[in-house]
Amino acid sequence: MTTALVTRTAKEAQAPPRRTARRRRGGSARTPWTPWLYLLPALVVLGGLLVYPVYQLGLISFLEYTQAQVSGGQPTTFQGLGNYQALFGDPQFWQVLLATVLFAAACVVTTLAVGCALAVLLTRIRALPRLALLLAALGAWATPAITGSTVWVFLFDPDYGPVNRVLGLDDFSWTYGRYSAFALVLMEVVWCSFPFVMVTVYAGIKAVPAEVLEAAALDGASQWRIWRSVTAPMLRPILVVVTIQSIIWDFKVFTQIYVMTGGGGIAGQNLVLNVYAYQKAFASSQYSLGSAIGVVMLLILLAVTLVYLRLLRRQGGDL
Repeated sequence: MTTALVTRTAKEAQAPPRRTARRRRGGSARTPWTPWLYLLPALVVLGGLLVYPVYQLGLISFLEYTQAQVSGGQPTTFQGLGNYQALFGDPQFWQVLLATVLFAAACVVTTLAVGCALAVLLTRIRALPRLALLLAALGAWATPAITGSTVWVFLFDPDYGPVNRVLGLDDFSWTYGRYSAFALVLMEVVWCSFPFVMVTVYAGIKAVPAEVLEAAALDGASQWRIWRSVTAPMLRPILVVVTIQSIIWDFKVFTQIYVMTGGGGIAGQNLVLNVYAYQKAFASSQYSLGSAIGVVMLLILLAVTLVYLRLLRRQGGDL
C-alpha cells in the first residue's frame, strides 16, 4: 500500500497542473490572431489612405465625369468600358505607354548600376571619404523633386548654365530635343534615386560574412566574380526590394518630367503616363479618362511586381 501511494504521488508531481495546461492550450489558441491585432491599426490606416482612393479611382473610370458633371450641370452617367475603349483606341496613348516603359527601364537599370557600384565603393574606401560620400548622397536623396528639377534645369540652361559652358555647348538646349530632354530627366531621376539603392545594398554587403568573401578571394576569384557569384546571390532579397521600388518610382515619374520639360515637352514629345493622365484629367477636364489611365498604370505595376516575384521564387530565392 505504501509503494502504491508513493507511485501515485510521484505521477501527480510529474503531471502539470490542470489550470496551467488549460492556460497553455488557451494561449496557443490565441497566438495566431495576436499579430493581426497588432497590425489592425496600420491596416485601418492603409484602408483609408489606399483602398478607398483606389476604389474611387476605379469607380470614376467607369463613369462620364467631366467638368459638366463636377459643376452639377449634367448628371453623371455610367459608361462601362467606354473610357477604356476610347483610351485604347487613341494612338497617342500607345506612344506614351511605350515611351514610359523605355524611360522607366533606362532609369531602373542606371539607378541600380550606379547605386550598386557606389555601395561596393563604400566598402573599399576609408572612413572619411565614405562619410563624405554618404552625406552627399543623403543630401541628394533628401532634396525635394521639384527643387532638384529646378536646379538641374538651371545647371543645363543654354544661356546661364555652367555645365554647357564647361562642355562648350553655350547655345545648346537640352529640353528642345526629345532624346536630350529624356536624357536630362534621366540623370536627375538617377541623381535623386541612387542613394536609396546605395545605402540599402551597402547595409546588405556589410551583413555578408567576411569569411565567405575571404574564401572566394583565396580561391582566386576576381572582384567581379565575387560580386556576381557570391555577394549578389546573398543580396537577392535586398536587390528584389530595391528593384521593385525603383520600378514603381520610375514608372510613375511626374515632377521631373513636368518641371524640366515644361509639362511634357514640345508638342508632347516627352510625355509619360503620369503627365499624360494629368493633362487628360485637369487640362482637358476629362477626369474619367484620367482615372482610366491611372487604373491602367496600377495594373501594369501590379503585374510587373507579381511576375518578378514569381520568377524569383522559381529560381529558389527567399523573400
